[in-house]
Order: sequence, then C-alpha cells, then structure tokens
Amino acid sequence: MATPANDLGPLLDKDGVRLTVDDAIATVTLTNPAKRNAQSPAMWRALAEAGRVLPGSVRVVVLRAEGQSFSAGLDRQMFTPEGIEGEPTFIDLARSSDGELDASIAGFQDGFTWWRRSDLVSIAAVQGYAIGAGFQLALSCDLRVVADDVQFAMRETSLGLVPDLTGTHPLVGLIGYARALEICLTGRSVKAEEAVSTGLANVAVPADQLDGAVKDLTTAILAAPRDAVIETKALIRGAAGRSYDEQRAAERTAQARRLRDLAGLGE
Repeated sequence: MATPANDLGPLLDKDGVRLTVDDAIATVTLTNPAKRNAQSPAMWRALAEAGRVLPGSVRVVVLRAEGQSFSAGLDRQMFTPEGIEGEPTFIDLARSSDGELDASIAGFQDGFTWWRRSDLVSIAAVQGYAIGAGFQLALSCDLRVVADDVQFAMRETSLGLVPDLTGTHPLVGLIGYARALEICLTGRSVKAEEAVSTGLANVAVPADQLDGAVKDLTTAILAAPRDAVIETKALIRGAAGRSYDEQRAAERTAQARRLRDLAGLGE
C-alpha cells in the first residue's frame, strides 16, 4: 500500500505508528511490517498520542498497515518471563494491586477508544492477518474495508486471556452475541467473504485495490457537510441504546438543529 503524501511530514512517527495529515484526511499507519505490526504497550501509547494531536480540520481517519499483514496481535515477547524492556511483564501486572492493574489496562485501552469520536469517521484498511489485538484495533474503527486475503481471529481466550482492548462491544454490535461468542471461544479465522456477509466488514476487494476502495469511501464521506455527518453518526451510534420512540425523538431534535443551522438560525 502506498504511503500518503504529506509535504509537512508526519505529525507523529514513533514506536511503530506514523500519523500524517492532508487537510481533512488523517492517516495512521502501523509501520513495523518485519514483525507483522505486532503490538506492544509502546505502540498503544503512540496510538493514543495520535488521537490527541489530530488537528481540528480532520474529518476522516484512515487506519492502515505496511506489509502483508495488518497486525498479528501482541508482540510475543510480552509472553516471555523477561517481557519487553522498559515495560511491565504479565507477572508484574498480575502482582500489582487491583487499582494499579485496572489503571494499566485502561491505559492500554486508550489507544483504541478515540477512533469512534463523534467528530470523526474512522476507516480501517485491513489486509492479511488481523489477530487478537490487531482484530480489536480494526474493530475500534467505524468502518472496515478489507482485502480478499484478510483473516480476522480473536485468539486471547485460547491463550487463557480475554479480549480487553475494547473489541467485545463492537464485535457483538456488528455480528450478534452467538457468533461473537463462538469466534472468541474458538479462536478461528474469519475470512473476507464471511466478514462481509456478517457485517464485520463493509466491503472486500482484491489486495491491490484496497487503497482505491478506501479512497472512494473517504471521498464519498467528505462529500456530505461535516455537521450533517456528525449528527448522523451520533444518531446511528446511539440507536441501539434507545427505544423506538426515544430514537424518533432524537431524530427530531437532531433535524431541528440541522434545519436551523441551514437557515442561519443556529446558535
């Protein structure tokens, strides 16, 4: 996949994460293809930082990865007794107090939470393996465009762990309880055709067309007025938690804001 041009250079380029911005489009790229973009706490901190430094002009964020795979999940070094230099090992985490352990995991999750901000639309461009933490990172985004060689898998339960990087809520929302449970408990791979048919992915294309498909989707989203996109996203995101009548009321309230804004009568 080609790297987007940015005359000003990246706003962030550290720990396997690069952020570039071109007007209304930001691109977050995983940049460690030699390790299949394996993830570490340092990468999660860099992902969280990318969200913090996004300029206000950004409307669409594209998440992509260099190499043949999106992300093969946790860096296997995290499973060794030595762990990753400068980071707590799993044993260190287990021995910490309840509050410290909760705070550590919450810090890890920070790199996964900002992608669904109401003022942004995020698109994950996913090729090859998206395993465990890689699967959850793709799930952090609003939309997923996948290559026809994609393989999603949630392997945490097979390792005696649980998916804890914010992936379970969107997974259930996208494909339902029973299918989400089966995928998590078995750790099996979900390939492109199933991903699209179940709603996990929006579209699948040949790998050499992934960039173009993402560009087309981004262009279509940017064609609509920003405030209307923000209001619509908020309506759709909140629908599952509202009753039918509550959603009707939310639609009326949002439309009233839009009509007044278009008439120049907004606040």
